[in-house]
Amino acid sequence: MSCGSSTDEKVHIKKPSWLRVKLPIGEEYKHVRNLVDTHKLHTICESGNCPNMGECWGAGTATFMILGNICTRSCGFCAVATGRPDPVDWDEPQRVAEAIHLMKVKHAVITSVDRDELKDGGSIIWYNTIRAVKALNPDTTLETLVPDFKAQRENIQRIIDAHPEVVSHNIETTERLTRQVRVQAKYHQSMETLRILKEGGMRTKSGIMLGLGETRDEVIQTLKDLANSGVDVVTIGQYLQPTPKHLKVDRFIHPDEFAEYREIGYNLGLDYVESGPLVRSSYHSEKHVIPGWGRNAWLKEKELSAS
Repeated sequence: MSCGSSTDEKVHIKKPSWLRVKLPIGEEYKHVRNLVDTHKLHTICESGNCPNMGECWGAGTATFMILGNICTRSCGFCAVATGRPDPVDWDEPQRVAEAIHLMKVKHAVITSVDRDELKDGGSIIWYNTIRAVKALNPDTTLETLVPDFKAQRENIQRIIDAHPEVVSHNIETTERLTRQVRVQAKYHQSMETLRILKEGGMRTKSGIMLGLGETRDEVIQTLKDLANSGVDVVTIGQYLQPTPKHLKVDRFIHPDEFAEYREIGYNLGLDYVESGPLVRSSYHSEKHVIPGWGRNAWLKEKELSAS
C-alpha cells in the first residue's frame, strides 16, 4: 500500500500491545519540567510528541531543541510546527549550557529545527551552543542531531570544528519515499552530509522510521547506503502518526522484524544498531558514544546462542 493511504482500515488501525508506554510521573520528571520552563527552552520530546518522554524525563534527561520551535520545512511525519521562525536568539546557547549543568547529566542530546531561511542554516548558533555546553560541562558527552545544511561544507564544517562526541542526521525513510515523507529534503543530499561529517572525523549516526509503506528490500538498501556513507550508529523505530493531518501508519512492524534489521545492520558492518518499535534517535543515546559497545554486545549474543 502506498504511503499515506486513506482507507478506513488504515485510518482506524489499532496500535499493538508492544507500543504501550508509561505515563510521565515522579519527582525527576517534575524537575526536568521545571528546568525546561524556567530557562524557556524547547525540547523535541514535547514538540515531536515522543512516546518515550515520560521514561527519559523520569530518568533526568531531555533532548533540547535549539533555534526555536518553528521549522521552515513541512515533513509529513513530524509534529514540529511549520512556518516563519522567530529571529535567532543569540542567548540561547548559554541557557542550554546552564540547563544541562543544572541537570548534572553525563550525556546530553541537542537537536534543532531546520532554518533554511538563514544563510548559515543555523550552523553558527549550533557552533556556539556546542562550545557553551562543553565549556560549562567539560565532563558531559554530547550528541548533536543536526539538519542536512543542504550538504554545504562551510556550514557542516562548523559542527566538525565544535567537535561533539556524536553527530547525528536522520535519513528518516527510504529513497523512494523521501519526497512524500520529507518533502523539501533529498535522500542523497542527506547521505552526502553524513559522508562529509565522517570525512571530518566525526562519529556519525542516522535514524530510519518504519511503517510508512517501505519494503523490506528498500530498508536493507537504506542500511547499505548508510554503511557505505561511513555511518557508525543507526536507530530503527516505528513511525507513529502524531496528528490526523500527518501521514498515516501503513502498518505496525512486529518486534521480530526489527530484530532482523538489527542483525542485517551489524552484518553490514555498522558499529551500533538500535532497532525496536519504540526506538527514537536519542533513545539510550548515551550508549552510542562508545565505539564497539553495540557490536561487541551483538557478538557476545551470537556466541551465547551458538553455545
